[in-house]
Amino acid sequence: MARLTVVSCLLQFKRHFARLTEIGRFQVPKAQGTYDAGQLFLHKVFGYRGVILFPWVARVYDRDRESIENEKNLEETPSNLSNISKELKAQTRTYYQTLIDTRDTPFIRAQPEIVTFLGHDSDNALYTIPGLDYVSHGDILPYIISDPFSKPINHDLFDKFLAPEPGKVPPFSCKDSLQVWQEKNHKWLELTDVHKETTNSVKVTVMPFFMGVKKIQPAHNYWWRYCIRIENLSPETVQLRERHWRIFSLSGTLETVRGRGVVGQEPVLSPQQPAFQYSSHVSLQAPSGHMWGTFRMERPDGSTFDVRIPPFSLESKQEDPMPVV
Repeated sequence: MARLTVVSCLLQFKRHFARLTEIGRFQVPKAQGTYDAGQLFLHKVFGYRGVILFPWVARVYDRDRESIENEKNLEETPSNLSNISKELKAQTRTYYQTLIDTRDTPFIRAQPEIVTFLGHDSDNALYTIPGLDYVSHGDILPYIISDPFSKPINHDLFDKFLAPEPGKVPPFSCKDSLQVWQEKNHKWLELTDVHKETTNSVKVTVMPFFMGVKKIQPAHNYWWRYCIRIENLSPETVQLRERHWRIFSLSGTLETVRGRGVVGQEPVLSPQQPAFQYSSHVSLQAPSGHMWGTFRMERPDGSTFDVRIPPFSLESKQEDPMPVV
């Protein structure tokens, strides 16, 4: 197995120095089955260190795999969007709830994930859980640490959820607190659907999450969080310049949102750093709706092209969610 090192940058005397530290050895990635809780990994795309908490089984709607209306007009109508999930054949794929090592967040091309939700129906409080991520099975690069008694991941929840168990592979076991936390927050953590689409070699992946209902009389506001990953699959560098959203509510309203960049940034996607990931939020005065849109990308010569954001449903998930495997 290859030695595994991680780079951390230190600012000293106004100069940057790179320090390499051996942290463990790579393992052979699993082609079949799922990884166990406590498995350490490097993220294949973003390169951060993480640890797996538990798996989800998600329905993946990949429009690149579908031949139906592949060159559909960018300005789809709400009526066409009402049966998105029925038009596409979903494939079930394993994703993992993970913790991100806080030491790596300054060096990765992803907005540090903060899971937000409105809690139980009895209150309108906003809860946040920083440093969580949802990682596909194919993005896991597993490794084992050199020192089984060391703390391999810096995260406030690591010691709360996992305990060292030398001799076990992986050498950590779940505490009862992890199961209690999972059951309590299952409704807000649940990943059920993933939507993917590629335009001009730029792939957009969307994962929507129901956050809860904020009760403000006489209306109720339904809230969702959506995580978006934008990945440049071509050898050409491009930069995200604008976003254009269409938001359709079951109440019958259609809203258009335009703006510069995403989350205050205009990320450059190069062959060296091809991906960017971020999260944002949306609210509707109805229990369901749809979102779709485009990102405007700019090439080095100044020319631009639009990248489709795959349509995805916003469902309030008021019924019991799917069980965790």
